[in-house]
Amino acid sequence: MTANLPYVLVLFYSRHGATRAMAERLAAGVESCPGIEARLRTVPPVSATCEAVDPEIPDAGAVYASLDDLRHCAGLAIGSPTRFGNMAAPLKYFIDGTSELWLGGALIDKPATAFTSTSSLHGGQETTLVSMLLPLLHHGMVYAGLPYSEIELMETAAGGTPYGASHVAGKRSDRPLDEHERHLAFAQGKRLARLALALDAARREAS
Repeated sequence: MTANLPYVLVLFYSRHGATRAMAERLAAGVESCPGIEARLRTVPPVSATCEAVDPEIPDAGAVYASLDDLRHCAGLAIGSPTRFGNMAAPLKYFIDGTSELWLGGALIDKPATAFTSTSSLHGGQETTLVSMLLPLLHHGMVYAGLPYSEIELMETAAGGTPYGASHVAGKRSDRPLDEHERHLAFAQGKRLARLALALDAARREAS
């Protein structure tokens, strides 16, 4: 990672790997744009145990996100599996702890997007994406979904919404991303990167 290059934070929670696979496709889309990088970060699980027992660094995969990862990003993509039509508790818990950034306006005018994975076709993909959109708007971010110029939105028989990329993982959570889902996740990352570069340049000119 280049020290002075702007980056898009791809922040996700994944239980069985489907949301992680989507995050990796979004990151690839981001990095297809010259001049910007993707930073993959995850969040730890939450439990009813009232004591911190998880290690600070996970054994494998992306490292845990910090507030500074969020503070200094040029753009943000957040991803979560669906939990009863809502984002999963670990991601919500992390977002609930960002009041410091909200008070300082750290994310105002930065572009953001969301992505999700469900077990079934009508398992709450769109409501989950909307649940992730709400705190982004409260932070003053500029939300970017998927436009219908991505023709896969009209062709997909599985995941894919104008609110953001999605994936149908199947009842055993073992269905891989199909070509339409892969394309849409990549396109979402690429669009977010273009917007992040443009808005980052505008902020620098204004400051």
